[in-house]
Amino acid sequence: MKNYSSKRIMVTGGAGFLGSHLCERLLAERHEVICVDNFYTGRRTNIAHLASNPYFEVIRHDITFPLYAEVDEIYNLACPASPIHYQFDPVQTTKTSVHGPSICSVLQSG
Repeated sequence: MKNYSSKRIMVTGGAGFLGSHLCERLLAERHEVICVDNFYTGRRTNIAHLASNPYFEVIRHDITFPLYAEVDEIYNLACPASPIHYQFDPVQTTKTSVHGPSICSVLQSG
């Protein structure tokens, strides 16, 4: 394990395939992880095994609406990746990809 200080990290789209694996990795590196997902394409089953970890938190939220959290970093993986999903609502997909990252506010912790 690397010798560095722990961070509080937000992963938007954290219940998706890639997001859930990133959450696992960050927890393995001993960081606090906030998983933010609206469960449009993400699945609770992808993160169910992380629920008992005291350093893991899940927030059901659509990141096209403001969200304020005290975190050190944000990884934005919130966006439907499948053409079937993003073609269903292209405006919402664009909002998620473009506005979402700017709406999540990083308040420096510590």
